[in-house]
Amino acid sequence: MSSTVFSADMRDIRFVLHEVLGASAALKAFEAHADLDVELIDSMLDTAYDVARNQLHPLNRVGDREGVTLKDNAVTTPTGFKETFVELAAGGWIGISASAAHGGMALPHIMDICTGELFTGAAPAFVMYPGLTKAAANLLAIFGPEDKRDLCCTNMFSGKWGGTMCLTEPGAGSDVGSNTTRATPTDEPGVFHLEGEKIWISGGDHDLSENIIHLVLARTPGAPAGTKGLSIFLVPKFEFDAEGNLGARNGIYVEGIEHKMGINGSATCAIALGARHACKGWLIGEHGQGMAIMFHMMNEARIAVGVQGLSAAAAGYQYAKAFAAERIQGVSIKDFGNAAAPKVTINQHPNVRRMLMWQKVHVEALRALIYDTTLKADIAHQTTDADKKRELDGHVELMTPIVKSYASDKGFESAVLAVQVFGGSGYTQEYPVEQIVRDTKISSIYEGTNGIQAMDLLGRKMRKGSGVLFMNWLGWAGEELDRCRVHAELAPLVASFEKARDSLGNSAMHLGGLGMEGRLDAAMLQSKNFLDQFGNVILGLYSLQQARVALEKLAAGANDDDQVFYKGKLLNARFYTAQVLPVALALGKVITGNDESCFDDSLFA
Repeated sequence: MSSTVFSADMRDIRFVLHEVLGASAALKAFEAHADLDVELIDSMLDTAYDVARNQLHPLNRVGDREGVTLKDNAVTTPTGFKETFVELAAGGWIGISASAAHGGMALPHIMDICTGELFTGAAPAFVMYPGLTKAAANLLAIFGPEDKRDLCCTNMFSGKWGGTMCLTEPGAGSDVGSNTTRATPTDEPGVFHLEGEKIWISGGDHDLSENIIHLVLARTPGAPAGTKGLSIFLVPKFEFDAEGNLGARNGIYVEGIEHKMGINGSATCAIALGARHACKGWLIGEHGQGMAIMFHMMNEARIAVGVQGLSAAAAGYQYAKAFAAERIQGVSIKDFGNAAAPKVTINQHPNVRRMLMWQKVHVEALRALIYDTTLKADIAHQTTDADKKRELDGHVELMTPIVKSYASDKGFESAVLAVQVFGGSGYTQEYPVEQIVRDTKISSIYEGTNGIQAMDLLGRKMRKGSGVLFMNWLGWAGEELDRCRVHAELAPLVASFEKARDSLGNSAMHLGGLGMEGRLDAAMLQSKNFLDQFGNVILGLYSLQQARVALEKLAAGANDDDQVFYKGKLLNARFYTAQVLPVALALGKVITGNDESCFDDSLFA
């Protein structure tokens, strides 16, 4: 293993998929995935890993150093991006979960997530292009205009066309309801002329595909204020006929590109609609359904952001572990003061061990959280049991803001720790970890900042059905703790988790009480702390679950390599319980402490 070459822990990916979640068995029960056996999954993972290492990773530094260029309102991507995009598309990777009718593999979404972890870890900026195209096509597959749906989806899943979502405007930012882009109806049914500006549009233009389908939020004449007045439109870069032949250039142009802290290979564009000449858009759905429809893409994007956090954490950990095993510096603490003692690799130093262990447990628990959430979404999509579907959809709904926020925060923290393990070397561009820090910081900001996700969790998801989503999660947590407590090695850990779970429940009750009193500002002041407390407990439970499965595997007999791996899972749970889980209790005290000092206006006078 090298500290400059991308690598991934394929053993742990398979452990989560096959041994903890039993993904193949769960999905093979449905006719649509009857052929999805373990061998097929592993074969795809091996191929994806090869693509990530040999095709995508070489682009990562090139994209960072070259960035994108804008000339004559057209964006050129870094060297190698176009050729690799074509190869990736030809391999079918954009359409993994797309229907066969649209040229896809019709595999469950969890395969998108697993391969996406590998691809994103190798080249996050590059992967944004196919990722956004896939998400836009998934939206169109459900809501797209009937006369354009199949054509657009087929061309997008094949990579022939790209896709974006255009929400943000100058002066509006996250306040999407303040958007002012106008959509004026024409004499042609379903066709509108759009006028306005959009900013921070990822993949807003590029040279990777022959056309780009923009999904644009805009306001029709007489529409009410706020998000209820927004509709969504299909706006192509080039118009096209019923056979997909390209026609006139549409009036949507890039006017500028952002020069960013990271993901420099991804074109982040400022776009003008209708400024140069008429910009045509086709209404998707009904008037005023824009946000409801767009949320289909946004929620998919939020899970993808969680994968970005996981990928950053995993890549940073692999680089740091490799560097710590090869970097010789200082003597063992046992020989402190002995100048003649032999020098040791830095992974022998206690604080480096602590940092690496923190990274390890977070990577492996985040992976379980995201894979499990996605698998539940796949099962919900296939099941004909209405009650089961309702329960699983509710779980995914509850987890989405946590996946997006907690994974992106911990991904960034893990990347920062990777730099710390490298020391001064990590701060230089000679090694890849400084780029991971810059590339991953955006993940806590876009697709709804993590503060906004926390407000969504507390203000919407926790209140839904008088708290039924949270109560169902508590039931799942209790069942897992009961399974774990039968193991003598885990019983003391279970007791600690029960305290953390109860603290989380107490926080929820306290914040709910503030809401009932009409003290919404006091409740929302603690929303991010509540999300972090929830995330802390959730990752702990996944660590405990993995330790339980590992103990069962050890009891059943395991070879030497597997014994080391499984014992590592028990150590993960012990470390998390002792050194990470107490944060949940501390956050519980903060939440119920009712400090509101930041509301005093004199503070910022």
